[in-house]
Amino acid sequence: MARIAGVDIPKNKRGFVGLTYIYGIGQSNALKILEIAEVDPYLKVEEWDDQQITKVRNVINDHFKVEGALRSEVQMNIKRLMDIGCYRGIRHRIGLPLRGQKTKNNARTRKGKKKTVANKKKATK
Repeated sequence: MARIAGVDIPKNKRGFVGLTYIYGIGQSNALKILEIAEVDPYLKVEEWDDQQITKVRNVINDHFKVEGALRSEVQMNIKRLMDIGCYRGIRHRIGLPLRGQKTKNNARTRKGKKKTVANKKKATK
């Protein structure tokens, strides 16, 4: 099992698929990395030798921001939006969708589990 950027890459996957297990690397970036490192993207990770793993690790360190550094940058961007009080920052703060979605019926992913509100009881005669 290869360990790159603090992530264990599954050894039974092909190279370009295995690299997508790293936060910040999708399929297109994985193919670019393997092209720069001169590693066959369809070679399984368990078939990589130490030299190939080192090349891939160096390419990722030199050209990409991944895992902890990327996560902290994203969090800092969100915090900045909240601090300046812009529309997106306010939506982040109160936990609602920020990209114009309607919230009357859906948006359960952002709003969380339903909170039932009791309705008024009718006055009895």
